[in-house]
Amino acid sequence: MCTAATYRSQDFYFGRTFDYEFNYGEEVVVTPRNYSFQLRHQNALTEHYAMIGIAHMVGDYPLYYDAVNEKGLGMAGLNFAGNAVYRKPKEGRDNIAQFEFIPWILGQCATVQEARTLLAHINLVDTRFSEQFPTSQLHWILADRDEAITIEAVGEGLNIYDNPVGVLTNNPPFDKQLFRLNDYSYLSPDQPVNRFSEQLQPYSRGMGAMGLPGDLSSASRFVRVAFTKMNSVSGTSESESVSQFFHILGSVAQTRGCCCLENGKYEITIYTSCCNADRGIYYYTTYENHQITAVDMYRENLDGEIPVHYPLVQGEHILLQNAADTTEEKL
Repeated sequence: MCTAATYRSQDFYFGRTFDYEFNYGEEVVVTPRNYSFQLRHQNALTEHYAMIGIAHMVGDYPLYYDAVNEKGLGMAGLNFAGNAVYRKPKEGRDNIAQFEFIPWILGQCATVQEARTLLAHINLVDTRFSEQFPTSQLHWILADRDEAITIEAVGEGLNIYDNPVGVLTNNPPFDKQLFRLNDYSYLSPDQPVNRFSEQLQPYSRGMGAMGLPGDLSSASRFVRVAFTKMNSVSGTSESESVSQFFHILGSVAQTRGCCCLENGKYEITIYTSCCNADRGIYYYTTYENHQITAVDMYRENLDGEIPVHYPLVQGEHILLQNAADTTEEKL
């Protein structure tokens, strides 16, 4: 289960939480413009926009979970189990496997509008990457600084929804998630007006948000992160904006022990990301490391042919402020 969101201050930010019971050795991957994406049913994508994001590397092939390209277009795939339907290759269509979808779009499109044109010809197919990697049931959020859409391959075909809140979680389908926000139109960041009785006095701040869902279900996370994001206020500096984005996604973080699975496992937030899509800087934290780590796409050779990848930094980094000497220590 995961949550994705967009955010704008002075720059445009795109990111997500990745919630699961274990990791696959995810890495921050920068794919340069001349890396050859070998496609199963189409000609190879040999020249394309550079991109940065989180991926699982299989050899030199990045299986992207989420990414942002050099033009500022971001895309993330989130679990959509039980609803995603992929098809067999069809003549006359751009037959794209699910695992190829993110680089196919981000490699060729600078904006959501350009992607809409490409999507009109796409047939998402059920081709597996390998026997070891089954086809993931996903839906996707695609966004630039001006708009966002949600893409769902379901039984009746490919549905493309305008996403005015710039948020995506998991099930149910996006149109039902979005409509459900109407049930929470009374929520407010302001203190509520007392219409009950003059005898009552508010006992706490924040009572305008009473009724905001607090459970861990995808439907409730959608409402909670939408409310948090749409009422969020930050300064325009990079540090203020990045910090605020992590606070927004922090409102739906999964804590070990609160979502029990089979075999004594628990769903946790494996990583949380925030990419400055305008500057190509990918920030992230992990469950065991709250220190924000960054990878700058433009510090790499974007005209190269081989992806550059960095393992996620794990382990808590704690700063000892009252160290014995004048240099602050890390515990």
